Amino acid sequence: MAEEEFLVPLDTYLKSGLHIGTKYKTKYMEPFIYKVRSDGLSILNVQQINERLKILANFLSQYDPQDILVVGRRENSWQAVRTFSQVTGVKAFIGRYPPGVLLNPQLEGFMEVKLLFVVDPWPDKNVIDDALKLGIPVVALCDTNNTANDLDLVVPCNNKGKKSLGLIFYILAKEYIKLKNLGVLKAKLEDFGVEEE
Repeated sequence: MAEEEFLVPLDTYLKSGLHIGTKYKTKYMEPFIYKVRSDGLSILNVQQINERLKILANFLSQYDPQDILVVGRRENSWQAVRTFSQVTGVKAFIGRYPPGVLLNPQLEGFMEVKLLFVVDPWPDKNVIDDALKLGIPVVALCDTNNTANDLDLVVPCNNKGKKSLGLIFYILAKEYIKLKNLGVLKAKLEDFGVEEE
């Protein structure tokens, strides 16, 4: 694949560890695995990650910022999700999602959204359950150990690493702003939790 077809240089993807999966793999994620290293870690196909990020950016751009909710329970995602929310205007829920926030208007923090985007379907399963009850599309970042039940779009990646998540949300913010004609992304990669070397 030509370098210019990547959303960021290939080297940037590799330095972030975006393609490093876990030792466990599910049947749902096997099609995205390029190879398994001698230490047992699965390596995801970077070209497929890049393609899925393009698809996700295009999908997100079909929605206004107030209609999207990004949920990240894992602490490694908090800075990236928070920065993504600040620069795009997309709603974010960081930390533990209390069941019912999308369903019950009586609850404090009740939200109405049209698209749910989760960092990891396993710890974020409560919000996925609520979205399914409402018929809201669900997109998720999935590592090799995730299942894709009830997901409308899967983006294969290392969804546990801080650098990996920072790069993903940086790319999505840049693409979302570009596709929505909202100007130019003013935040830097470091703002998303990725230190440049």
